[in-house]
Amino acid sequence: MSVRRYELAFPAASGTGEDIVVVDRTDASGPGGHPVYADASGIVRAEISDRGEVRMMPSGGHQVPEQPVAARPLPDR
Repeated sequence: MSVRRYELAFPAASGTGEDIVVVDRTDASGPGGHPVYADASGIVRAEISDRGEVRMMPSGGHQVPEQPVAARPLPDR
């Protein structure tokens, strides 16, 4: 069974610590055939493999999403 939720950790804008975004599994699959996860707003989208490899996916034109430093699985709610 695959993970339903991840927290994605990005470098904090302040340069210290991390900014955390929680993403939930959607019904979509990415270009690599792995599940796509999205935050509540739908702006942060990522394809995450069963090995924890992350491919960020733009949700709008001209968006260049930053690569997270970590993807950590979360327990189901």
